[in-house]
Amino acid sequence: MPSRARQIRSAIHRLCLALTLAGSPVLAQNGDKPAAPTPAIAIGADLASQAGTTRLTLTLSRAVEARGFVMERPDRAVIDLPEVNFQLDSGAGRRRDGLVQSFRYGLFAPGRSRVVIDLAAPATIGRIETVTRARDGAVLLTIPLQRVERDAFRKAAAASDPAPAQARSAAPEPADQRPLIMVDAGHGGTDPGAIAVGGVFEKDIVFGYAQALVEKLEASGRYRVRMTRDRDVFVPLADRVRLAREAKADLFVSIHADSISAAPQVRGATIYTNAEKATDVESARLAERENKADAAAGADSAEAPPDIADILQELTLRETRGFSSGFARTLMGQLAPVMEMSAKPHREARFMVLRSPDVPSVLVELGYLSSKRDLEMLQSPEWRAGVTGSMAKAIDLFFGNRATLKPSTNPRRSAAVAPVLP
Repeated sequence: MPSRARQIRSAIHRLCLALTLAGSPVLAQNGDKPAAPTPAIAIGADLASQAGTTRLTLTLSRAVEARGFVMERPDRAVIDLPEVNFQLDSGAGRRRDGLVQSFRYGLFAPGRSRVVIDLAAPATIGRIETVTRARDGAVLLTIPLQRVERDAFRKAAAASDPAPAQARSAAPEPADQRPLIMVDAGHGGTDPGAIAVGGVFEKDIVFGYAQALVEKLEASGRYRVRMTRDRDVFVPLADRVRLAREAKADLFVSIHADSISAAPQVRGATIYTNAEKATDVESARLAERENKADAAAGADSAEAPPDIADILQELTLRETRGFSSGFARTLMGQLAPVMEMSAKPHREARFMVLRSPDVPSVLVELGYLSSKRDLEMLQSPEWRAGVTGSMAKAIDLFFGNRATLKPSTNPRRSAAVAPVLP
């Protein structure tokens, strides 16, 4: 078929390019020392099953070291690699075969990539093998998965105990009194988030909106702006909260897009703030799904306790929730004229990413990838510009009247600029 021929030619072209890059050392500007090696390129992923063993084989431009382990609840096999540039077909990870239900891949941390395999049954990872293909020099990295009983799998998961990634620390802030806005693009790396029928990933859509919002805020000159992730990389939920708190952010805005495949007629944006009790069952279910993002990326969730204790913690939390609700109302007022809002545009639920006790935080679900109309609009550059412009306007209004928090009210953010509730 012509389409298949085009795919083969495209794959050969990518492989030739990958091999050229892999075989040519990149020199530093001074011409003396080689720069960091170009990441290996993955252009193919194949599954094959036989006699209780399923093999996932990646076609790479050069050899890389791989480390594998398994995790329980849910059952997963995780393969850690140095940074790899994945150029796989969009549906590569969605084909089920033998012990593999599906798999995800992407950047997990700076310089590190990860493949997360959702297991259809308990399995352990056999010896990972690397073979160079004689005809073209491509490297085949084969990961064998072997069916085992539940007890054996549980022991293997306990023995794996992967070491946590090194904590990402925020750089110290200069003496700048402008409000600091932390923009959080949901999901990323090995966690794609919701997936539309055509294979569009939530992580890619929301990253575009996060970048557009950051550009508008920086262009105004009124704010210091940071992102929890500035590329397609996995960031644990607890790290997103920690980054905002360590930076002493004055506002945290998390951007997402929902999906309900069973109800494609449901449309519209919703703004969420944190609460122990959800507004409704739908909000509770959404928070539960979002809180499993770490597991989807092959990492254990860790919810660090707040640093503030006793009565101050309660006062700070109450104040922060008031600021969060105030901004949610302001944001709702700015978004309603430019986009479709859901039936209940402001809701509450126990989102882990909104758990900071001292940073006002909201989570914006821009729309539904399961809605054809919402998906079309979410992919429109013009619509994105209008939506992020309205979000920036809401932030301007929120910080339009400002007051300094007294140290006795919030010791972590004393002398920091904070908004007056509208």
